[in-house]
Amino acid sequence: MNDLRLQKLFGVYPLADDDPRWRHDPKAIVESSLSGGARVVQLRAKRSTDRECLELARWASKRAHDFGALLLVNDRIDLADLAGADGVHLGQDDLPPEHIPIELRQRLLVGLSTHDLNQVRESRNRPVDYIAFGPIFRSESKTSAYDARGLRMLERAVREAHHPVVAIGGIGLRNMAHIRRTGAVAAAVISAIADTDDPESATRALQQAFLK
Repeated sequence: MNDLRLQKLFGVYPLADDDPRWRHDPKAIVESSLSGGARVVQLRAKRSTDRECLELARWASKRAHDFGALLLVNDRIDLADLAGADGVHLGQDDLPPEHIPIELRQRLLVGLSTHDLNQVRESRNRPVDYIAFGPIFRSESKTSAYDARGLRMLERAVREAHHPVVAIGGIGLRNMAHIRRTGAVAAAVISAIADTDDPESATRALQQAFLK
């Protein structure tokens, strides 16, 4: 972890998703997650217009920085840059990290989703700062073309990656401690925070569970 910002990539990694099925909107998730002790939040606003997403990302970036935390934007390098976010998280079908202009690459952290060990191995020589791996468990939050990978494969991903690994998919309070034991640096969650009565308390409980 040469970039000191990556030290904040630890523990619970909330995704502030704009899907209307969740009990709380992205602003509430960002605010509650930060108040609950999250050191990083990813904004996932697939249903918002570019204007709405930019306004939300600028606000979320400021709030994250007020708490000394990181704000990452899903998919959109341009919006991450304009919003003053700390980084962008890319999927396998998004703009390849190799195509990010060097001046942006020097300023933005870049994360990459991976779903199998071949993608993990390929990420070793790609210009990324961390990878996500999953789905670890069956997820109710996001449809995936991949079967649940399980903890054993997550352990292998951690061993074979040359970057910090964030676990994702079906993670909640019941299995948070198991994620930490695999060597993953963080666990990405949506419903475990966004679909609870008290997202701040949920964030705090997840963070404490990861630290056990």
